[in-house]
Amino acid sequence: MPLNINGQTKLVGLIGYPVEHSLSPAMHNSAFAALNLSWCYVPLPVHPDRLGEAVAGLQALSFVGANVTVPHKEAVMSYLDEVIPEAQAIGAVNTIVVRDGQGIGYNTDWQGFLTALSEGGFDPHGKRAVVLGAGGAARAVVYALVQAGAQVTVLNRTLARAQALVRDFSPLFPALSLTLQTLEEQTAEAHLLVNATPVGTWPEVDQSPWPEDLAFPGHLTVFDLVYNPHQTKLLQQARAAGAKDIGGLGMLVHQGAVAFELWTGEKAPVETMYEVANKTLGR
Repeated sequence: MPLNINGQTKLVGLIGYPVEHSLSPAMHNSAFAALNLSWCYVPLPVHPDRLGEAVAGLQALSFVGANVTVPHKEAVMSYLDEVIPEAQAIGAVNTIVVRDGQGIGYNTDWQGFLTALSEGGFDPHGKRAVVLGAGGAARAVVYALVQAGAQVTVLNRTLARAQALVRDFSPLFPALSLTLQTLEEQTAEAHLLVNATPVGTWPEVDQSPWPEDLAFPGHLTVFDLVYNPHQTKLLQQARAAGAKDIGGLGMLVHQGAVAFELWTGEKAPVETMYEVANKTLGR
């Protein structure tokens, strides 16, 4: 928690619904304390019907900014004064900076994903990737991968949502495609599989986007954006088949570090953020 809360304390928070299980408050408040900053990060549960009021309230309450999580990453864009080009291209905002009375939208998920992928030892340049999902998180992952020079295929249970993602990105990224082929067919030729859906998140820890009756390809690197539990069912399946597995905590920490730096202008204490996130998860 902040070392000292007073009239000069700067406020940031997390807009989502729900937010009670988020690691971000503990992670950011420990990072502020590590740098002796009088800042405070608070969870802000916001019902979808009240999103516009909440964004306006950030300025009214003199917040410096906020993170944005499910289910608001796409809808929040219409309530901001400015959205930077990367976030505009992705079609989702996960970080707001309030500056000079203006709410400015950023997306730090794509940077966090690439940093975590690199930490996991995978270079996406020239590789084939299959991304499961078509929501805000998937959009950030797809943007990151194609920016890094990967060929990306999107698979999603709701075809219309996947079609919208590909339609929005295709003018920028010809290497992106949508397929009606099966998961088995696509991953046979891929190097990387990314789960950008919430399937497998606590408490539904026995669920996986990979069917139980389908042999898992051991040649893949598998990145699961889910970070709780640390070893998801999908990652267990990957490891059992000899595939390389990367959990989602690194993306959470590194996207948070970029947001931290946008708000404070200080270099984020990433090691502290990792330590606190792991401790909060009971590791």
